[in-house]
Amino acid sequence: MRFPPCSFEERELGNVVIHTVTNVNKNLQRVLMGLLALSVTTTYATTDVAQDSLRTIDEVEITARPLSKQVSSISPTQQMSAEQLKAIAAHTAADAVRHFAGTNVKDYGGIGGLKTVSVRGLGATHTAVSYDDVVVSNCLAGQIDLGRFTSNNLGNIALHIGQSDNMLSTARALASGSLVSLSSHQPKWEGKCYTFESTLQYGSYGFIEPAINYSRRFGKRTWSSLNGSFSNAHGHYPYTLTNGTKVTTEQRTNTDITQFLGEWDLHHQFADNSELHTKLYGYASERGLPGAVILYNNNSTERLADRTLFFQARYSKQWNPHWQLRTIAKYTYGWNRYTDTNVKYAEGKQVDENLQHEYYAQTTLLYRPTLAWSFSLAQDGFINTLESNLPSCPFPIRYTSLTALQAQYRNHWLHLRGILLGTLINEVSTKIQNSEFRIQKELTPTLSASLRPLSDIPLYLRLMYKHTFRMPTFNDLYYFRSGNKDLRPERAREYNLGLTWQAPQWGALTSLTLTADGYFNNVTDKIVAFPTTYVWKMANYGRVHITGLDATLDAQMRLSHHIGLNLGASYTLQHAIDVTNPGDQSYGIQLPYTPLHSGSTRLLLSTPWGNVGYSTLWSGQRYSMSDLSPRYHLAPYMEHTLTLFNTFTTRHTLLTARAEAINFTNAQYQVIQYYPMPGRQFRLTLGIKLKD
Repeated sequence: MRFPPCSFEERELGNVVIHTVTNVNKNLQRVLMGLLALSVTTTYATTDVAQDSLRTIDEVEITARPLSKQVSSISPTQQMSAEQLKAIAAHTAADAVRHFAGTNVKDYGGIGGLKTVSVRGLGATHTAVSYDDVVVSNCLAGQIDLGRFTSNNLGNIALHIGQSDNMLSTARALASGSLVSLSSHQPKWEGKCYTFESTLQYGSYGFIEPAINYSRRFGKRTWSSLNGSFSNAHGHYPYTLTNGTKVTTEQRTNTDITQFLGEWDLHHQFADNSELHTKLYGYASERGLPGAVILYNNNSTERLADRTLFFQARYSKQWNPHWQLRTIAKYTYGWNRYTDTNVKYAEGKQVDENLQHEYYAQTTLLYRPTLAWSFSLAQDGFINTLESNLPSCPFPIRYTSLTALQAQYRNHWLHLRGILLGTLINEVSTKIQNSEFRIQKELTPTLSASLRPLSDIPLYLRLMYKHTFRMPTFNDLYYFRSGNKDLRPERAREYNLGLTWQAPQWGALTSLTLTADGYFNNVTDKIVAFPTTYVWKMANYGRVHITGLDATLDAQMRLSHHIGLNLGASYTLQHAIDVTNPGDQSYGIQLPYTPLHSGSTRLLLSTPWGNVGYSTLWSGQRYSMSDLSPRYHLAPYMEHTLTLFNTFTTRHTLLTARAEAINFTNAQYQVIQYYPMPGRQFRLTLGIKLKD
């Protein structure tokens, strides 16, 4: 497959440009040699050394390595590149986030099961997800399904606890307790005017996914990228069911999924070096929702359909070293339909439809008066609306204004940062008989510090305090029967004390970074579903103390000139307990679905003949309720994954083959009780990329 050559001016003047650059290099080389000769002559002229004497010095080789962001960041940061995603067989963003310390991904099983992430026990609603620096929203549920972001077009994924180091961050990103940052793949032109790549994945349980990515340059300042994928799976996987002494093998049903994903990016650099980046994103899915396995009842008739569309534009400009501007505009459309066919309904079927709109605008202005000091002001405004066919829906409109003022001081040994975030929320219900106003004002600070006590050793001590709060979601407030319009916001205070270190290069060890962060979170007015006389009701019930330790290791070794080894590991110790009422039975008991110990390891061996990736995920025992009785006990588990991949070069193409064995030991486990996870599964990926 061949595409027409580039036709912009740079190609036509290629020989002239090369010739000019060559002449400039030659002239520059002559000037430098002349200055060097003059310096040497002057030096020798001022000494008593005889003209016929000669001094020699030993050869000195000076090398330097950039500091890892995990080490130098003022707040805890973990990240993975596209190559590391391949090594751990991460098909979605959720698969990657599971390997980060401090995370707990709730997975209801199945190929298309909902996957949300809780960081340091705060809950999924305290975790923001951004895509290309713009936060993804869902005002209905307040949590983002990471399973819908596939790794086909991901160039990098990072987890920032507290906030990232970017002084141009939006106020919305700063408002959350943690941030999962997804970055789409950026094309590497390498002298070409287009790139084309196509992959086909096939795996267990009927999984198939073709995907394409095409990028094109239009002149020297403009490029566009188109990415699309389609996936389908029946998802009928076997699982083991234990009932007393009887053990049987059953099969999961109603686990099928069909989904489409498309993205279009357009990037332009203006003559003044300002940049405009736009993205159009579309997602559609139809899936079954496998129900809980209770005794031998494996029937489920619940279905979910999703449609999501958003358009975002990001403009950035830097006038001089002191002033920089970034502004963002975004529109989001979200629709979903839940259906359940059951004789318990009057018409034999329950159909819930929800429609969301969001209008978002943001501007951040950055001012650097000196090399050490930086100040920024971010102003975000957005409007959320909800329409539903549920009888209790008041058709709310929520107006939100977020203002963040940041100040930063940074030198070679000290990094200080302060953030003051102001929130103003005005919510009105437009249904006449339920017309109400809700106004919420909040001022929340963040303070961070990083110290490097020894200038010649990359050892850092970092501290952080962050106060956040989250508004009740539309589901919390208005969902049929369980919603409670009198809910108060949920507040959290985060404290972090950490130590990071990057070792010097030694022998075959080219890089070694270690981090350890101890933390304490205090959550008040926690929003939970609380049982009442007839139904469960959302309520502000609870106070939670979360104490923990996150530790990470990342090492790179050069075993020979052509063989490299990359090692990574994470460990989490998390003690999350209910401290609401000393008289309650749940007082001092570990929160449901929160293991005391959990962690992961990963390994990537790179050789000229192929690459081998191996990873593990493990979790200690948990309980599904605040009751330590055996019926709520969830056993510990460990999942092993093996990946083999290689790239083959032909004249005009790069061919990639990858084979993955996921959970190859066939571990039987549950993340959520009564929702068994898949056992052993395999996946094969074939890819082609045009070279020219």
